Amino acid sequence: MAAILESVHGPTRRAIIKGLMAYNSRAVGQWGFKRISITLRQRDAIVGGLSAETYLGWMYISLFWVDEKFRGKGFGSKIIRTAEKEARKRGVKHAYVDTFSFQAPGFYRKLGYREYGRLKGFPQSHARIWLTKAL
Repeated sequence: MAAILESVHGPTRRAIIKGLMAYNSRAVGQWGFKRISITLRQRDAIVGGLSAETYLGWMYISLFWVDEKFRGKGFGSKIIRTAEKEARKRGVKHAYVDTFSFQAPGFYRKLGYREYGRLKGFPQSHARIWLTKAL
């Protein structure tokens, strides 16, 4: 019997993740999953930051943002390079990220990332873009 839920939260989500991770670990071994968090601060306020995960020899940049007042001043590049340096310390050989066409694909390209996937019309007249870089 299947239950239909409108959303997946808490214990349900944890059970799904636990089952999926157990299955995946049998196929590829230990993941070595670790998080990276970097913040850019002005006094006590967070004005930028990055959240990434390293696992299976890869770093995935899941969240990255710099306040508009601090863009174009090298802070974003420094945050990315700091995350890449930490990933290399962990033995990571590659990084990947996804962004929208209205966000930062050009920024990532300047840092050596190359596009490997694109979904047009996601959202509307834009695209979702995946980029990768050898570390």
